[in-house]
Amino acid sequence: MNSQHRALITGASGGIGMALARIHAAQGGDLVLVARSEDKLNQLKAELTTQYAVDVVVIVADLSQPGAAAAIYSQTQAADLQIDILINNAGFGGHGYFHQRDAATEMAMIQVNIASLTQLTHCYLPDMVARGQGRVLNVSSVASFFPGPLMAVYYATKAYVTSFSLALAEELTGKGVTVTALCPGPVDTGFIRTGQLENVAVFQQARSAESVARTGYRAMIRGQLIAFDHIKYKCLVNWIAPLLPRRLTLKLSRLVMARSKHQ
Repeated sequence: MNSQHRALITGASGGIGMALARIHAAQGGDLVLVARSEDKLNQLKAELTTQYAVDVVVIVADLSQPGAAAAIYSQTQAADLQIDILINNAGFGGHGYFHQRDAATEMAMIQVNIASLTQLTHCYLPDMVARGQGRVLNVSSVASFFPGPLMAVYYATKAYVTSFSLALAEELTGKGVTVTALCPGPVDTGFIRTGQLENVAVFQQARSAESVARTGYRAMIRGQLIAFDHIKYKCLVNWIAPLLPRRLTLKLSRLVMARSKHQ
């Protein structure tokens, strides 16, 4: 990869976003790091600039706020920063019955996982198309292929992300810009804690953020449509789930998200 390529990564203060930043910096790429925590971003900036001698810009933003995406774009424009790679990684989830969960939290989830992702993509995509070069990596989930009882809004937002990514990839055919959806299973990040998912059995088998980031970054560079972090998820989505009755899929999905009775 050309070392002059700059990647903007949202949710870069931890988890997959931080791992992606390290991977890109190790390739000699410059960065714009976006998250809410200025301290964590500055610590990562110090690490990357020292270890890899790349240029790193920090932007503190809360993507649950409707104007955040446009403000990020304005800041990069004002600083004359060309964004060659957009990595929409920021997102969060939450566990429980929809009718019992806080409505404001659910709406914030939609804002971060869908609205801000969409607006950031709309901001940076025209510039990429005009240059005839660019890459977009949207961090989705294997959950995007299923309805998710007990995580209804989260699963639905990820369904949007994957569908949106695939549609854009087709629209951009021949324009030199690729769009990739990273669809991992459970990942060992702060997402588990903030989503109150510690007692959900499937998350106790979560893969490392670093391994998932490597899968996503490699797929993005290759211009793949979808990246799964394990062959079992590819098999499940492509060959098993389509054959199951819808009611059975719902019941199995709910069982997967049920809290362990032994904890």
